[in-house]
Amino acid sequence: MRAQVFFSAVLLATFPSIGSAQQQSHMRRATEQSGGFMQGGMHHKIAATVMLGQTINTTAHTITLRVGPLTLPANTSHMNMPQPRDLTWTIPLTGWLLSYHPRIVDASGNSVPGTVLHHVAFWNENRSDFLCPNKEEHIFGAGGELTDWANIPGYGYRVQKNDRIRIETMIHNPTPTSYDKAFLEIEIRYLDDASPAPVKDFYPAWMDVEVCGNSGYDLPAGPSEKSGSIAVKFDGVLLGVGGHMHDYARQIVLENTTHKETIATLQAKTDDKGHLQYMPVVTFFAAGGQKISAGDRLKITASYDNPTGKLLREGAMGIVVGYFVPSDDGLFAAFRHAAKTPEHNMHDMHDMKDMPGMAHDQ
Repeated sequence: MRAQVFFSAVLLATFPSIGSAQQQSHMRRATEQSGGFMQGGMHHKIAATVMLGQTINTTAHTITLRVGPLTLPANTSHMNMPQPRDLTWTIPLTGWLLSYHPRIVDASGNSVPGTVLHHVAFWNENRSDFLCPNKEEHIFGAGGELTDWANIPGYGYRVQKNDRIRIETMIHNPTPTSYDKAFLEIEIRYLDDASPAPVKDFYPAWMDVEVCGNSGYDLPAGPSEKSGSIAVKFDGVLLGVGGHMHDYARQIVLENTTHKETIATLQAKTDDKGHLQYMPVVTFFAAGGQKISAGDRLKITASYDNPTGKLLREGAMGIVVGYFVPSDDGLFAAFRHAAKTPEHNMHDMHDMKDMPGMAHDQ
């Protein structure tokens, strides 16, 4: 998704570190590693020195988040790498987030290969996902391809001041080069609150072969295919979709099985070693969007070809991500709620282990 983005400088305020939620994040991370959606039951040492910084440029209308420093020894898998604890970004304004531009740099600002990012995920603790209400709303994600979510003309993601965004980051370093102090930087464009609204609201659509459970799954040797499906409960349109996969990916397909229609086929771009370089994007907004009706069932199918000759533990993900605009925006107000305390999160994660469709690796 790096080569084709989603749908087409005075520094006034700098905040050194946002660390007020570090103790809570540590508790939540421990909980999620025993059954979290992205972590898939994996256990890691904690990279306790990683912090979250925020810089606001009110002239350019950008917020730059900085996660680090990240210590990345060469040839180290994510299983053997100490991982950052979950960090909490408190939204500093009421308005709309328009785009997300990630990159990885060293302490001097030089580019570091994106492949050291296993994944990063932003979850809105004040909203539930409209496809999987048992999950927080996933508002941004990227992997080694450094997914670039650009501005969609006329649309934005609505936020309120003091909303809590949980940032989950997993790193590894499959390269032969070590990086002592690297940083994940994400530049976010925004619009301030205004009336009448300058843009229409969109909602992230997270469609996963694992449906509403863990995103990661074991990748068998050789060619393989995995599918999942989910029902949509609202009328609306998809503005466009992209995908998130891992190394040795072939393609991911999104179908509307109710109407026997293929919505998008996303071919993965890999290098000669099978390492993922980017995923393409298919857009529909110029033609008014891809219509989805309440009751439609969407199927996601991820294809891989693993040449290593062995099963790769948690080696795959198959996710289609897009922006959904409901016909009745008022119905989505019900997904907003107060952010839960760490204790409630721990309780809910234990409860989820017994929910239908909520499989967790042990």
